[in-house]
Amino acid sequence: MKPSMQSLNPDGKPAQQNVIHETMELFRHMPCSRDIKKVASLLQDTGFFHSYEIDVAIELVKEWLSKGPDSGYRFIFSDSKEGGCLAGYCCFGATPCTLSSYDIYWIAVHPDFQKTGLGTKIFCETEMLIQKARGTRIYIDTSQSEKYLPTRKFYEHVGFTQAALLEDFFAPGDGKIIYCKIPA
Repeated sequence: MKPSMQSLNPDGKPAQQNVIHETMELFRHMPCSRDIKKVASLLQDTGFFHSYEIDVAIELVKEWLSKGPDSGYRFIFSDSKEGGCLAGYCCFGATPCTLSSYDIYWIAVHPDFQKTGLGTKIFCETEMLIQKARGTRIYIDTSQSEKYLPTRKFYEHVGFTQAALLEDFFAPGDGKIIYCKIPA
């Protein structure tokens, strides 16, 4: 049964309630200069990051743009076809002074694309690249505060377990939780 014209998108594809996945580009791994503003905008739009944290994220993109792979940082970007915004991204790298551990420095998804599975897909791509590089442990950390409960639930959803708690790390009463995952 062919859909009626009213149930088609302007591109002729059948209309669906949630077409987020059809609006995604393939992942790209090489930052470009426009990613400086896109990363800043994405992190600001999440409402989870302080301006000084966003400055650090931007600095990692700039570092890669100046040094390339020698910066030690690796990226995964997911661009939205509609509107050209950055739907999600991850920045990770080998943990200095270790043989095979990796840190995820940033993983974020724009609020418009949250709860679509994009964060899990970005993480799975990250994990696959770490496995290809013979990484044996992946570390990620976050705040112990209530605001970051959804972040902690996401980490646990993708297979991380709590490895350590550094009490009062960020501020009195706000510890740093370090998670670890051993890639399958």
